Amino acid sequence: MTDDEKFMRAALSEAQIAFDEDEIPIGAVVVVQGRIVARAHNLTQRLCDVTAHAEMQAITMASSQGGKYLPEATLYVTVEPCVMCAGALAWSQIGRIVYGAKDIKKGYQIVENLITPNKVSLLHPKTKVTSGVLEDECAELMKKFFASKR
Repeated sequence: MTDDEKFMRAALSEAQIAFDEDEIPIGAVVVVQGRIVARAHNLTQRLCDVTAHAEMQAITMASSQGGKYLPEATLYVTVEPCVMCAGALAWSQIGRIVYGAKDIKKGYQIVENLITPNKVSLLHPKTKVTSGVLEDECAELMKKFFASKR
């Protein structure tokens, strides 16, 4: 198992907690020097706050441990970040983002492709992105959640 898979499994554990709490099952962890420094999942229902996405919660937790900028950190998140989260990640100057499943409706790349034909990223210019890590497992949890709502 690679480090990316290991840490994505930790993010999937957070997503399962969200699922069990009837939140949209997205989980995130922030890793610095091989150590998880923040764990989070969606809290939008519990907090009645549309900004309480897993990524936002994880950024806040990680920043509280060492400063507002996170250039040495990697965010592992089960689903592609939305535009709001991409903006927050850009401001945090996060070093790397690893996500599982694409969000074909609200993911930042859909908007990025529409508004930035010159391939200007919504993320910080130094942020590296890896997608598709445990993609099937991440997508399956989302499908299961939304199937239960229909």
